[in-house]
Amino acid sequence: MRTPLCALILLLLAAPVQAQSLANQLFGGHDMPSLQPPEAIGSYANGCAAGLVRLPESGPTWQAMRLSRNRNWGHPEAISYVQDLSRTATQIGWRGLYIGDISQPRGGPMTSGHASHQIGLDIDIWMLPPERLTLSRTERENLSSISVRTEDQRSVNSNWTPRHHELLKQAALDPRVDRIFVAAAVKLEMCRTATRADTPWLQRIRPAVGHNYHFHVRLRCPSGSRNCVTQTPTVAELSNGGNGCDETLDWWVTDFLNPPRRERTEDPAPRRRHPREFTMADLPAQCQQVLASR
Repeated sequence: MRTPLCALILLLLAAPVQAQSLANQLFGGHDMPSLQPPEAIGSYANGCAAGLVRLPESGPTWQAMRLSRNRNWGHPEAISYVQDLSRTATQIGWRGLYIGDISQPRGGPMTSGHASHQIGLDIDIWMLPPERLTLSRTERENLSSISVRTEDQRSVNSNWTPRHHELLKQAALDPRVDRIFVAAAVKLEMCRTATRADTPWLQRIRPAVGHNYHFHVRLRCPSGSRNCVTQTPTVAELSNGGNGCDETLDWWVTDFLNPPRRERTEDPAPRRRHPREFTMADLPAQCQQVLASR
């Protein structure tokens, strides 16, 4: 029989091992949300979420895709946004929306894929206009979205339509939205046809690598989430003007397609850790309570 002192020593010896458990394994191990009031905690790429709710697998104007991932959980604001935008999609000629990843049941770093999507406020929406909203679970695992840019990444392809433009416009006009990530070619195409009336909503459309099959909506921190970290504004946002088109053209042409040569330094910048490498010590302290909650 162990004495209380022996039990304490064993606990102390085990503590460092437990502290080094990867956070993505701990959060990925939960298939249900915490029984807490809804709250986004931390930042989009370093946080967790309490009291998330599940987007129903199917609705009158949407279907959640890749159900095996169990990532159709979000803050109530995110779920409401998805449903609202899917209804708007029917007004521009789509049948609705196919919804990709939102968040795990308790948010946090994921076991695969995204660096963000950790606080229930990031939503992936497919570029593929639904032909029907009666897909089986198997079909949702195997159906692929469509790319809307050319292979050389310089322009949109024939899959891009005026309805895509209108959907993104309506998505960005919602005051709950902070920014929307798209392929740079999409932003360039939208800039090509921009007018003064497209300011400031077009500022919210941001170029990002790897977003040609879906667009990624990021919502602002909702009221009541006092531990949520707001995204740092850009210079253009701080100046309260512009639609981001000048910055996009400059970045895409000079820094991405034709990156400048950089002098080799003896002390290269240290590699940034991916959230899949985070332990609980890297996350906000409140995330311990989210994990421990029933």
